[in-house]
Amino acid sequence: MSIVDAHLTTLAFCWRLQRRDGVCVGFTTHDRDLRIGGLTYLASPGMLPSAISMPAGFDADRLEVAGSLTSETISSSDMRAGRWDGASIAIFLIDWEAPEGERIALVRGELGDVGVRSAGFTAELRGPTALLDRPVVEQTSPECRAELGDKRCRVDMAGRVRLTQVVEVGDEVGLTVASAAEEAQAYAYGRLRWLSGRNSGLDSDVRSSSGTQLTLREAPFYPASVGDLVEIREGCDKSFETCRSRFANSENFRGEPHLPGIDLLTRYSGA
Repeated sequence: MSIVDAHLTTLAFCWRLQRRDGVCVGFTTHDRDLRIGGLTYLASPGMLPSAISMPAGFDADRLEVAGSLTSETISSSDMRAGRWDGASIAIFLIDWEAPEGERIALVRGELGDVGVRSAGFTAELRGPTALLDRPVVEQTSPECRAELGDKRCRVDMAGRVRLTQVVEVGDEVGLTVASAAEEAQAYAYGRLRWLSGRNSGLDSDVRSSSGTQLTLREAPFYPASVGDLVEIREGCDKSFETCRSRFANSENFRGEPHLPGIDLLTRYSGA
């Protein structure tokens, strides 16, 4: 019997969420846990079918999802820390009498910014067609539009990424690691990824560095602790001079450093 011919009482909503750090959880509106595709979908989820709405002015692939934080797997602290921002989500219907059978896909995409209020949360679900909202072509800029080490930049990051530990914690944004590159400001504009401790799985932008001393752009969500394992990546200020002198990569610079700006057009005659 096809799922669409089944009785309403044998249908259950299912949510599959996967965070950017790989953590994957599933929920269902059925009163018992369901095993689907090797993943256990927990009963009594924090979202209900009525909590999925389509606001005026949004197309079918931009929805709002709201619910209550009733599951221990989704905590308010993780929401506020940003662990669930950008998580992929798929919502579908299944027949709970045959959970491995046919399924009806409802929506899929990724979560936008997640907000927490009281014991509940709200999040925007961005579907595949949300990509159409992005610019078709890049805008010109004096700075490089590539990211250090990506396929357009092509700088070899071997030796520029290092695993180390926090050995001293200064103020909220300052810390000292066990080992780092000796070059001045090597990690400025770079990124620190927390691999252990309460911040595990989160990223922090590095504002400046001097040897093993790092200054973060913002304080981590949880206070850093001595012994935390971190991954530090060298950064780039995206200027043409840095690209040429530090990385010898001017042929892959993705910007227009010598293109006249709007100030040239606004100059008056004889200036």
